[in-house]
Order: sequence, then structure tokens, then C-alpha cells
Amino acid sequence: MFKKTIAAFAMIATIATTASLAVSTTEAEAAGGRHAAFAVGAITGLAVGAIAANGNYHRPYYGPRGPAHGYYGRPAPWTPAWYRYCSNRYRSFDPHTGYFVTYGGHHRFCR
Repeated sequence: MFKKTIAAFAMIATIATTASLAVSTTEAEAAGGRHAAFAVGAITGLAVGAIAANGNYHRPYYGPRGPAHGYYGRPAPWTPAWYRYCSNRYRSFDPHTGYFVTYGGHHRFCR
């Protein structure tokens, strides 16, 4: 209920501000030129944005970070998980040296 009230208030404020902006923009253009009209529009836009965003603010989520399996990306070298990872990923992986052969023929260490 409260969020619907805020949304309705923001819509009414936006319509009223837009109407006043049209009047004040033409008055500002007549009085001081484009810079004054821009200032009026900027101040009005900030006010409407503050009113509309007041009810739509979402708090950030600060829950647990990272994947559930406990590591980010690749496992540490020479662990059983590393052997599984490298042998599944590279067909030319040599578990004795830790290197695999690229398509270009280069030997690279599995990371």
C-alpha cells in the first residue's frame, strides 16, 4: 500500500513539475536565455528524481560471495582437483610435467 502511495505521489509530482517546467522554461528563455532555462530544468529534474527515487530504492545485497564449491576459477596446481581440471580441459595434458600442447605446437603449463 505504501509503495503504491509513493508511486502515485511521484506521478502527480512529475506531471505538476513538467507543467511548471514548461511555463518557467519559456519565462527563463525570455528573461535570461538558454542557460537560465537549463538551470530551471536541471533543478526541477533533480527534485522530481529525488521524489520518485525515494520509494524505489533497493538496498544492495551483501550476502555470501563466491561460488559454493569454495574456489574461484581454476584449482591450485598439483592438487587432485587440478589434475582432473587439466585432463578434462586439455586432451594433450601430461600429468607428469603439468604441460599441454596448444594447437600451434607450443607447450604451456596448465593453470
